Amino acid sequence: MYGSSVAGRLPRNAHVVVVLCHPNPDGFAAASARAATGALTASGHRVTLLDLYAGGFDPVMSRDDLCLHQSRTPDVPGDLEGHVDAVTSADALVFVYPTWWSGLPAVLKGWLERVMVPGVAFVFDAEQRVRPALTNIKRIVIISTYGSPRRYIAVVNDNGRRVLARALRMTCGWRTRTTSIRLFAMDTRDDADRQRHLRHIERKMRSL
Repeated sequence: MYGSSVAGRLPRNAHVVVVLCHPNPDGFAAASARAATGALTASGHRVTLLDLYAGGFDPVMSRDDLCLHQSRTPDVPGDLEGHVDAVTSADALVFVYPTWWSGLPAVLKGWLERVMVPGVAFVFDAEQRVRPALTNIKRIVIISTYGSPRRYIAVVNDNGRRVLARALRMTCGWRTRTTSIRLFAMDTRDDADRQRHLRHIERKMRSL
């Protein structure tokens, strides 16, 4: 039995799924994921890490995947069962990824398309209206880096963040909260800046 949440915080011993999407296991995204999972574990939460590149996740929706999607059945391919089980049992989702071309990396976009399907992320009511299915999700956390400065991102739009904080958010409970932890102008940051950001991630994770 989970403990009660306080002031919108996660309950004690919550299940948090961290989705990491970056091809370099020694890069800053991986370091950010370690900072997040370490702080969450130290706070008493149960953490499941889905490292999409390390796990060899296939982001391509096949014809069979599309047929299942269009049939609106809850069946999912065998290679997705672990991902679906993690998402449907989670209290929070934490996404760690670089923003490329003002959007999500292709592998993460493919993960959303293949995992967040009818019967998992949403369902249809008797009038065939879409209804949220991930009502178990209480928090969505977005951790991303950008090569460009904040003002440039404001002009071109942060499309990846919009997908997660708006589209994905609509498949969750109406009280689900979103948190964004962003580091702009990554290409010109020094090591001190990056270490400060990792500590910022840890503080944010401890306060979920």
